Amino acid sequence: MRKVIGIMPLYDDEKESYWMLPGYMKMLEAENAIPLMLPLTENPKELDYFLEICGGFLLTGGHDVSPSVYQAAREPWCGQCCELRDKMEAYILKKAVDKDKSILGICRGIQFMNACFGGTLYQDLEKEHESSVNHHMDPPYNRTAHEVTVSKTAPLYDILRKETIGVNSYHHQAIRKLSPAFEIMAVAEDGLIEGIYMPSHKYIAGVQWHPEFSYETDDNSRKLIKSFVDSI
Repeated sequence: MRKVIGIMPLYDDEKESYWMLPGYMKMLEAENAIPLMLPLTENPKELDYFLEICGGFLLTGGHDVSPSVYQAAREPWCGQCCELRDKMEAYILKKAVDKDKSILGICRGIQFMNACFGGTLYQDLEKEHESSVNHHMDPPYNRTAHEVTVSKTAPLYDILRKETIGVNSYHHQAIRKLSPAFEIMAVAEDGLIEGIYMPSHKYIAGVQWHPEFSYETDDNSRKLIKSFVDSI
């Protein structure tokens, strides 16, 4: 039986429409999973239904995480947020953790996971984290922007068997203070946390880079997505 994976929806405020980058779906389909984009809602009955039928959840990129999620004042350089999405993802994430569902967060996904469980974020790296590392690359996005060091005690090392990998990078927010619920899985050259996992569960992890852009050409991205699907 093919595994059903719920995908957090992307939302276009100007067009008032849902949308989705095809790479999120195609990389799951490449591993014989069924991707299912969820509606943007905080209705618990609907969300509970998806929590039952989905074996795992993919937390996608998109809007900035609202500073209210991690009890911080909003700075002028914080980008556009989506309060409804924050509420929806908090509900799904906490319930999925309780049910020990598999979860993979990408870009905003890793940021939200950290913020939802007591960590904090840089609201804008250029303003709050001076660095020579390129965290906001130009297209094409299926190439290396910088390297990360993988912790040898983390699940990612068991998956890749590599201490250093090249990653793509397109983000302006990132983990500032790590949530006590997570441990570090990968770190960029400038010390920025780029991978986390929850050691108390079978597969709850997040990465700051974008396998949805690189899975077709990058073996590390394919192995990461395969490990996620296989865990369900």
